[in-house]
Amino acid sequence: MSRPSKHRAAIIAAASRLFRRQGYAATGVNDIVAVSGAPKGSLYHYFPEGKEQIAEEAVLYAGRLVAETLRTLASQHNTAGGMICAYAGLLAGWMEASGFRDGCPITTVLLEVGAESERIAAAGRLAFGAYREVYQMALEGDGLPPERAACLAGVAVAVMQGALVQARVARSGTPILEAAREAGRLFAPPAGQDKEAFI
Repeated sequence: MSRPSKHRAAIIAAASRLFRRQGYAATGVNDIVAVSGAPKGSLYHYFPEGKEQIAEEAVLYAGRLVAETLRTLASQHNTAGGMICAYAGLLAGWMEASGFRDGCPITTVLLEVGAESERIAAAGRLAFGAYREVYQMALEGDGLPPERAACLAGVAVAVMQGALVQARVARSGTPILEAAREAGRLFAPPAGQDKEAFI
């Protein structure tokens, strides 16, 4: 009889939490088992290829969570700028609650092993692509041309990831909030300027 799938979900969620706090190399399989509460046999049952497979799934899981959060915020705010500022407020609050020990599990894993592991790099591309898609849709909803919206969506991902690193180092949510405010200003064309010309 197969083990309950809840163990698989618990393992992925635990790995995501551990990776964002202490990185890939410093997180052992036993750490993941302990935090997940799943039997060790479940880990090897669901992830026979080991830690790399778990990291791949953790990156995809984190990407889905962020994309869902962004979609929710996009539905609650009238502009892409409003959405990213609301997201920044959430990020700053989460970072402060963790004592600025948390980071982004996607970034921490990719920086450590993305160059060596194509499967993890591919998961990272999918995760960041999901973020970009939400940003791009919001920007197009503001009336920006698709090419400009796609470019700015990539900028938004880069800006927020960099702001997370700065916030962790500064032990302050200010870099996140400032980055979001500036991104929000960048998202909109200057007042009175035709959006089609702002490419």
